[in-house]
Amino acid sequence: MISSPDYVGVDVSKKYLDLAMAGHKVFRVANTSAGMSGLLPRLASLNRPHLVCEATGSYSRLLAREMAGQGIAVSQINPRRVRELARADGRLAKTDAIDAGVILRFAHLMAPEPDPQYDPNVVEMADLVRRRRQMVDMLAQEKQRREHPEALQVQASIDAHIGFLGQQIAEIDQAIARHIEADTTLSRRAELLTTIPGIGKTTAAVLIAEMPELGSIGNKQAAALAGVAPFNRDSGAMRGQAHIAGGRLSVRCALYMASLSAIRANPPIRDFYQRLRDQGKPGKLAIVAAMRKLITTANAVIANDAPWKGKSD
Repeated sequence: MISSPDYVGVDVSKKYLDLAMAGHKVFRVANTSAGMSGLLPRLASLNRPHLVCEATGSYSRLLAREMAGQGIAVSQINPRRVRELARADGRLAKTDAIDAGVILRFAHLMAPEPDPQYDPNVVEMADLVRRRRQMVDMLAQEKQRREHPEALQVQASIDAHIGFLGQQIAEIDQAIARHIEADTTLSRRAELLTTIPGIGKTTAAVLIAEMPELGSIGNKQAAALAGVAPFNRDSGAMRGQAHIAGGRLSVRCALYMASLSAIRANPPIRDFYQRLRDQGKPGKLAIVAAMRKLITTANAVIANDAPWKGKSD
């Protein structure tokens, strides 16, 4: 029987890592390669060390990379879950040391699964996809501003910025395509995903970069990670309406647009959507159900390493 890992709660900031281990005082190391090297001797005394931290974007990236090089598991969790535990415990104060202790308690209670193996190519891909999304948002804002009457010089400035953003988005698209083509694994995943009607190159890139677990998890977990799994709202004899919650917003947004296309072009999803509508289900609910079916189809295609064949997965 495999023994439980020794969890380490890690509060990550720009400059420091504060670490909590059972039976030890919270200690601090620099959030640098040198700091990580100094941390390793402490971790060597543990039984299967498993570091758990809040997902903090670029601040936790070095930790994930350095630990992956040593074969040490890392889990990056939603910060909201940790804060909810702290409030439930009545811990209203917030310091780096307290946060590390709360994260350690969370780890012992929830036993989070380790993150997928750190892949620098996927991380770089995620950066490109994230930057594209930021520029698309900026472009939409500028187009909205262009609709209102402004001084001619302001209009010219907005038009110039719209043109610049369009060019930048095109260049990012080319960079994403080159990045995928240069990596055999990413290229295969993109090839498989784009065989599914409704999933184009942009959606495939988002799924590859921001949902690397696809193909290695169950369909229910895939739906939950994408934020399209229904959660019941029942109490006693009352049966409330189920709602989606949580998940990765960027993935959910990409799935929404892809599902609108799939409802038109993907026969199993089109028929599924229409069946729900014929049963009197609201349009929004039917679209979310189509999103859920689309992500589980993508999960099956990656898991089976086989192109979509037009069957309902």
